Amino acid sequence: MADIDVTEAHRRWTAGELEIIDCREEQEYDATRVDGIALIPMSEFLARVDELPDDRPLAIFCRTGSRSAQVADYLTATGEYGEVDNVAGGIVAWAAEGLPYEGEPPR
Repeated sequence: MADIDVTEAHRRWTAGELEIIDCREEQEYDATRVDGIALIPMSEFLARVDELPDDRPLAIFCRTGSRSAQVADYLTATGEYGEVDNVAGGIVAWAAEGLPYEGEPPR
């Protein structure tokens, strides 16, 4: 697992070079989200892992980067998804960099 900063994640995601998955829980996603980033909550991740795309590299996203690091580390360890990146700083860093999001400012 490698960390990727939010600016690079955004650049690669908007260029179609990276798929970002949000692993926060539903109520967090409902309050603040990035349009176009799919939600697979950490609490449901193992049951829904078959929903992960396999046509481009993956990065995992959460509030600050802690939960997403755990998920990215797990997925990288399985060997089925290649090197999965963790979006360092999560949606808090994303918003702080002025990148687009919807809903309440993340806290």
